[in-house]
Amino acid sequence: MKTILIIVQKEFKQIFRNKAMLPIIFLMPIIQILILSNAATFEVKDIRLAIIDNDKTSYSRDLISKFNASSYFIVSGESASQKQAQQSIQKGNIDAIIEIPKYFERDLIKDKTGSISVQIDAINGATAGVANGYITQIIQSFNTKIITDLQAYQPKNKNQSLKMIRFNPAFWYNQTLDYKTFMVPGIIVILVTMITFFLSGMNIVREKEIGTLEQMNVTPIKKYQFIIGKLLPFWILGIFILFFGMNIGRFLFHVPLLGNPAVILLFSSIYILVFLGMGFLISNFTETQQQAMFIAWFFVVIFILMSGLFTPIESMPVWAQKITEFNPVRYFIEVIRLVMLKGSGFYDILPQMIKITIYALIMNTLAVVSYRKTT
Repeated sequence: MKTILIIVQKEFKQIFRNKAMLPIIFLMPIIQILILSNAATFEVKDIRLAIIDNDKTSYSRDLISKFNASSYFIVSGESASQKQAQQSIQKGNIDAIIEIPKYFERDLIKDKTGSISVQIDAINGATAGVANGYITQIIQSFNTKIITDLQAYQPKNKNQSLKMIRFNPAFWYNQTLDYKTFMVPGIIVILVTMITFFLSGMNIVREKEIGTLEQMNVTPIKKYQFIIGKLLPFWILGIFILFFGMNIGRFLFHVPLLGNPAVILLFSSIYILVFLGMGFLISNFTETQQQAMFIAWFFVVIFILMSGLFTPIESMPVWAQKITEFNPVRYFIEVIRLVMLKGSGFYDILPQMIKITIYALIMNTLAVVSYRKTT
């Protein structure tokens, strides 16, 4: 035990003497949480909208005012014609066109029905889908107001056809629908993953480059003592970064912590071992820090893109969903959201715990077996 503590002490001294590593450990989490939490958003704002009003009545002006009042739209003005609006959308000057037909108000009053043409630039399919949802909500709100107005002027025996179903949605776990509540826990997981993965692999390869690893190999230090002593400091740093990031999310972005922090600590302790083992495994087969960084980055990109952070796993093809079963990042993102936002306990995350434990055992076994210590 004394030997392991000496190695750990030596590693910490080496880490804090490395001026290039200190910013990665302490500044990168702060900067990335602050930037990514504001940049990685599913919200679509400032949708540039052109409106063609062929009716020019009180109803059409009322509908246009609702779009002007919305914070999601920038109404660029009323276009004179469909051709002019289409030219604007082709040039990329606007994102959507709404055309109100002639006799719009008359048809609503007389026939109780009406139609509105909506054209959306769908080069970015995700943005187009969100814009369509916003437009639909405003039109539905306008439709509700029209029905209410018509009911006031209809005889009672004719009101049956105008009845509506009203609903009051209740949003659980994120009542304000703030995307930061959803994104910040996932970004914290990505930071912990990248820092522990990169630093553990690069640190050992750096020892190869400067020749100190060969000196360590010929000492009486046992293999398990060397491995534990090398990886334990990065395990401690990973735990520190995790709770440091959680505090940033809690105090700056008001992300709640409804569950027991000990559950996150237990899961993260095993999770970090997965990437420490992977970093150690990569270092066994690389000779330079550039090689280790390239291989580690290759896996990190795949893990992040298939973790469900930016794209829901349910929206992926079936074959991709199967591959995500082998993605440890996916499980930690699920767990940290369950515990922080829903207050889940140990038994709620037990399936993920079992899978990540098996993953950690496999990766660290491969790393230990592949390491050769010369005596």
